[in-house]
Amino acid sequence: MDQGGPAHVAAAGGHVGVRIHHTRRLPDFLQSVNLKYVKLGYHYLISNLLTLCFIPLTIVTLIEASQMDLRDLRDLWLHLQYNLVSVIICSAFLVFGLTVYIMTRPRPIYLVDYSCYRPPDHLKAPFHRFMDHSRQTNDFDDSSLEFQRKILERSGLGEETYVPEAMHHIPPRPSMAAAREEAEEVMYGALDNLFANTDVKPKDIGILVVNCSLFNPTPSLSAMIVNKYKLRGNIRSFNLGGMGCSAGVIAVDLAKDLLQIHRNTYAVVVSTENITQNWYFGNKKSMLIPNCLFRVGGSAVLLSNKAVDRRRAKYRLVHVVRTHKGADDKAFRCVYQEQDDKGKTGVSLSKDLMAIAGGALKTNITTLGPIVLPISEQMLFFSSLVVKKLLNGDVKPYIPDFKLAFDHFCIHAGGRAVIDELEKNLQLLPIHVEASRMTLHRFGNTSSSSIWYELAYTEAKGRMRKGNRVWQIAFGSGFKCNSAVWEALRNVQPSGNGPWEDSIDKYPVKVVS
Repeated sequence: MDQGGPAHVAAAGGHVGVRIHHTRRLPDFLQSVNLKYVKLGYHYLISNLLTLCFIPLTIVTLIEASQMDLRDLRDLWLHLQYNLVSVIICSAFLVFGLTVYIMTRPRPIYLVDYSCYRPPDHLKAPFHRFMDHSRQTNDFDDSSLEFQRKILERSGLGEETYVPEAMHHIPPRPSMAAAREEAEEVMYGALDNLFANTDVKPKDIGILVVNCSLFNPTPSLSAMIVNKYKLRGNIRSFNLGGMGCSAGVIAVDLAKDLLQIHRNTYAVVVSTENITQNWYFGNKKSMLIPNCLFRVGGSAVLLSNKAVDRRRAKYRLVHVVRTHKGADDKAFRCVYQEQDDKGKTGVSLSKDLMAIAGGALKTNITTLGPIVLPISEQMLFFSSLVVKKLLNGDVKPYIPDFKLAFDHFCIHAGGRAVIDELEKNLQLLPIHVEASRMTLHRFGNTSSSSIWYELAYTEAKGRMRKGNRVWQIAFGSGFKCNSAVWEALRNVQPSGNGPWEDSIDKYPVKVVS
């Protein structure tokens, strides 16, 4: 998801030139905040009010009890003997309160470990090979080839990203069998490594959620995994399709809800995208951009609701906030799979994409803010909104400092322009977007799995300390913006055979603008 500006093509004297104007920027969404989304954030906060009140009450009770001597205890016992009705009523209220608390409090969800797939070297697609193959297919005219070259140069991608095996042939071989092979290599590669690193047996998995937008065969991808690993017959499996680059967070949210219901079990979330049958072989500019950005990748995440897994888990899931703008027609169609006038299928990116992404992000962070920001930032933010409403918009709203709420940021590596604008609008430092930029450079846009490559980068750099909070934020078709917040339970080290194992010492690199 990137590159919102229109493209202009000019031909003269047999020469073809392409000018790409980035006139569509991510709007300054923090300057126009809808108060109803702030209210929604505070609703999440109030939902946990019982817990917030119970904890200080318990602390005060313990302090008072610690100051009592034997005489005080004897006087209390004598008092209770003559007030049996009061004792029974108080005990009943206490038991009722504890029961309600135990029954309604959410179970903690732990991220035991995760794995990101690193394709073999023979699938690498440096720029010159990408352009040579595009030229030799004879599907693209000169203006389309020049357009792709310009996009590649400005995309933020490096020379070591991967495309599927079918795209390395001339002519390409985008068959159903090749698409299945790509899916199997990515999913099984990530899962094999996950099971090896965690020593969890496939038979122990109780919940399986797979998300892949553009490749949904029959039997499903989740059924392929069940068959491959001989998962148990009563496994609760789900296959999410067509939900875009933010579907990884949606899959985690679904697994979280299921883990609240089904006790003492594991959930595996597999996030990937399939390129083989979704390469565009036409000349419509808005449909050529995905060819230049999307690359092979996938992740597998192991979640648990077992209390015993806290000791070995890397993270605890703190919040998930989801925003869906699909009710708006422009938002619904801004990332749209369709056929061009020649009947060739591809995904079209609207010129309004950046503006729509900004609106979705504004809604999402306005809801997220009240439940993650320090109370000082919340008071400043909320008071500025109230003053702005009273003075009919004459006051510039306070921009909350999200760096006070999060230690690490995993912004979906959809493209360089989106990362640039989020860095600017959220007032982030270069180190906060380093993981996103380097993931885009090394692996390209791997769709819903990109946020896990970014988390792996942070771990590989040795930056994840106990208590650190991570904000994963992703955008996707529909249009959706979804956030997940994690808290590190220990000083996290990278797991074996990680995606950055062979290249972390080379990074960060300077990305050419």
